[in-house]
Order: sequence, then structure tokens, then C-alpha cells
Amino acid sequence: MQTEQVGIKPPRFEITDVLQKLGEDVEKIGLNVWQLRTLRQVKNCRTAAMGGHIDACDSCGNISISYNSCRNRHCPKCQGKNREEWIQARDQELLPVPYFHVVFTLPDSINSLAMHQPKLVYDLLFDAAWKTLKKFGQKKGLKMGMIGVLHTWGQNMSLHPHVHCIVPGGGIDKNGNWQNIRKDGKFLFDVKALSKVFRGKFCDKLLKLAPEYYSPIRSKLWSKKWVVYAKQPFGSSKSVIEYLGRYTHKIAISNHRIKAIDENTVTFTYKDYKSGAVKKQMTLTHEEFIRRFALHILPKRFVKIRHCGILSSTWKRQKLKALQEKMQMRLPELKVIEQPERICSCCKVGKLITIQYFDRRGPPQTDIGKGQKSLKVSDNLQKS
Repeated sequence: MQTEQVGIKPPRFEITDVLQKLGEDVEKIGLNVWQLRTLRQVKNCRTAAMGGHIDACDSCGNISISYNSCRNRHCPKCQGKNREEWIQARDQELLPVPYFHVVFTLPDSINSLAMHQPKLVYDLLFDAAWKTLKKFGQKKGLKMGMIGVLHTWGQNMSLHPHVHCIVPGGGIDKNGNWQNIRKDGKFLFDVKALSKVFRGKFCDKLLKLAPEYYSPIRSKLWSKKWVVYAKQPFGSSKSVIEYLGRYTHKIAISNHRIKAIDENTVTFTYKDYKSGAVKKQMTLTHEEFIRRFALHILPKRFVKIRHCGILSSTWKRQKLKALQEKMQMRLPELKVIEQPERICSCCKVGKLITIQYFDRRGPPQTDIGKGQKSLKVSDNLQKS
């Protein structure tokens, strides 16, 4: 269950509004069963269809209803808590070394295959990115690590598969000691060299696993340069995690970017990076907007955040603590992530106390308690 935080203004429009207007026509867009199921969960998030609980104000006695969230990873209303928990877990895994942000991007010639075989393409993207970094580390005699986060969208919700990677600027040598690769503050590796190896790793693996998909697009894959982007090291280890936290639980579009919805179209904002990141607006039909959104619904159980090398779960469990102690790393204290106080929307002072839970059949249509104000729950429905 989730409630809105006090002081945060809710967006005027939501993806749910578009789905409501489409109704059963969403099934005519050509989506698969998994995409339709996900959209149904997003549509029902924080509605009576999800069940919920009845709250009473401890000051004015007002009765209100809060509906359960869907907790789907593609829902724009269900990512905040997951993000905070992920960031805190990563805080305990930091090393006192420079970190780099590296982005591996697939060319648009792979988009058609990504639409029809997303798991294959996205698995290969992770695999090629990590093996590229691993190869460059091995040339230095070092065992490296990587945290990768998959994004599949561009600003206008077109298909644009890429992996954001946070990479420690060094690795473990054969004696188990940490060695930095660079000390001059420049990029970790040459991006042109990374790009060539990345393309080779991806194409070789695609040819091996699915030659029937590789052959028709072979010339397109090799006819253009692939893009690997790298940023200079972060100022501190802490800023690394906060930075990556922006990417971990993002979805294709947030509700705050939706500016207008009418009977036929949706208007939203986006940054046009081809024009220097100028903020623009785009208007699409309901069908096209949802079709683009559904492009970024990941396959069932697909892992979108991956830890490799010395940042893998196995290595961290066995050796990370010893390395942190050797490097005299002072870890931040674990903090309990507290839910924000739920304040009464009626009196703005009292706190909400849950007095009853209900399932998907909806709230009871009876008076709540004796001695309270004569209010029926059905008269005080309130989405939170």
C-alpha cells in the first residue's frame, strides 16, 4: 500500500487516464498477453479493483479510503520506495575509488529484432557490455566490476535500448589488491576502442545464438559506428549511488510529463537532444501513446539491474567486506526507511489510523463505528 507524500503535488494527468479513455480498444493495438496484463495492473493501481483500507483521522474523525498500489515495476506511481531501498543497499557496497558512468547503446538497425525478441536482444546487450569492460580490465591484469541498468526508451518513447553502467575505476590484481586504472581524472578507457569491441562482442554472440536473425541485418550492424558514451569520474563514492539511483527505477515516461489529454490525443513534454536538449511537446493519439509505452514493458521476470565481476552478489558475499576493511572504507549507517506520515486531508492536522482492510470486492457500504460522525464510507471515498 502506498499513499501520497505530504507536500508533493500530484500530476494533473496520468497514464491511467489514457487507458481509461481507450477502454477495451487497447486490445486492438496488437499487444501481447503480458503487455496487456501489465497495462491492466497500471490502470487499476490505487483503485477499488486493488482492494485497500479504511482510515480514520485521530483529530476530526473524518473517514477516508486508501486503495492499494499495483507494485508493478512499469507503473509510474510505484517506484519511489523501491528506489530508496536499492540506493541504501548499494551504499553498503561502495569502495573509496573513482567511479565512471559508461553507456552502451544499440543502433536503431536492431530495433525490429528487439521488438520481436526483446529478451534475446537485451540479454545480449548486457553480455556484450560486460564482456567489453572485462576484456579491457584483463589487459591491465585486473578483475573489474559493473552495475548495469537497462533503459529501452528515448525521450519521445521510441525504442532506444541502452545500458547505463557504473564502473569502479580499477580492479583487483592477482595479489588481491586494488589498483586504479587512471590517476589523471580522464576517461576510464578510450571510447572508440570500447565501441569497436562492444559491436564485435554483440554481433559474435548474436551469430552464435541466433544466426537466422543475424544474417538479414548483418550489413546494417557493421555499416555504422556503435556508440559508447563515458563520463569523467564522480566527485565522491556517495554521489555515484545517488546518480545511478536516478536511472534504476525509471520508466518510459512519468505522469508529470503528460500535459494534456483530450478525447483523441495525448500531449507530453520531451527533450530533443538533437537540438541541444531543448524541451518540446509531442502530441500522439491514445493508441500510439500506449503502443509506445508498451514497447518498454520488459519480458516476464527479466532482470533489468545486473551486477557483474567484483560487484556480483557472489563476489560481494565472499570478499567485499575484507576488501573494504583493507582499504579502510567507512560505511554509512543503515537507516530505517520510514513511511511518510499520513495526514488527514480534511483538517490538515490529524494523523490517519487504519481501522479496516477490504479486498477487491470493495469497501463495505455501512456506517463505520458508533459515536463517530454519521458518515457512510461510500460518501467519503478518497483516493490517496
